[in-house]
Amino acid sequence: MNINSPVPVGVLGGSGYVGQELLRLLAGHPGASVAFATAESAAGERRDGVGLVRIEDAPLARAEIVLSALPHGVSARYVQEARGLGKRAVDLSADFRLSPDAVYGLTEVTRPQVATADLVANPGCYPTAALLALLPLAREGLIDQSREVVIDAASGVTGAGRTLARDLLFGEVAEDFRAYAAGNEHRHLPELKATLAREGGFTGDLVFTPHLLPVKRGILETIHVPLTRAIDRATAEGIYETVYGNEPCVAVLHGALPSLKDVVYRNRVAIGVAAVANVRRPRLTVIAAIDNLVKGAAGQAIQNMNVMLGLPETAGLTC
Repeated sequence: MNINSPVPVGVLGGSGYVGQELLRLLAGHPGASVAFATAESAAGERRDGVGLVRIEDAPLARAEIVLSALPHGVSARYVQEARGLGKRAVDLSADFRLSPDAVYGLTEVTRPQVATADLVANPGCYPTAALLALLPLAREGLIDQSREVVIDAASGVTGAGRTLARDLLFGEVAEDFRAYAAGNEHRHLPELKATLAREGGFTGDLVFTPHLLPVKRGILETIHVPLTRAIDRATAEGIYETVYGNEPCVAVLHGALPSLKDVVYRNRVAIGVAAVANVRRPRLTVIAAIDNLVKGAAGQAIQNMNVMLGLPETAGLTC
């Protein structure tokens, strides 16, 4: 496809944090232009030079591809409506992540399938970081499936969406740090387990606990991985480098661990490892960081869109 002919893109749900991020990134995209963007309460307002219209008034026929940032449980209806008109789509909600009707859009892992897909289900933000951190080890048979993988993940408050909620007010979040959805029943767990089994052959147990950080954006995940055999830091870094060395949106750190400053406003996952001492059975600590609104949502959606349209994969993105 000729990058000099901008592809018309429709954005469903342009007023939430993810929708606004989509419009921000698309405004600087050299090969795409926004054909329309929808909102409900914000209809009539403008975001990044785009007028927001009610979804009932969306001119779907004008778009070649639709990116949906509508809420879970709502998105599927409108995505299917767009598909009924022959439009390709990337859905950022959870509605299709476990569906056989969609390609799971973890770009670095499913790129060939994404390229030919009519419907791509964008992964969740927490799973994006965890899966890219765990899959290289799983594929090497290095994860001991008789023991639990423990994922402690902390996210900025934009991960909870833009809906007004008392526990997300500044006065409630500032100078605090807390876990939520404890008990290993978070909605991302089935997505994590299904993808690790399908793409990495890992069928063991995961223990996933999310936390709320008093920051606007960013996710930092500390992942405790039980190993089938001991490996040192350099060996572990070499495994990740072999897998991701040519990936533009994955940064493997050597001799260092990532922080949020390495990833905010960037479409990248930063991964670092640490060998674990003073334990009786071998373990590895893997740290993964992403911007929840970019690589965890809008940026990865555009990365997938680029692959689907045959555009340069990083067009419009800073990795």
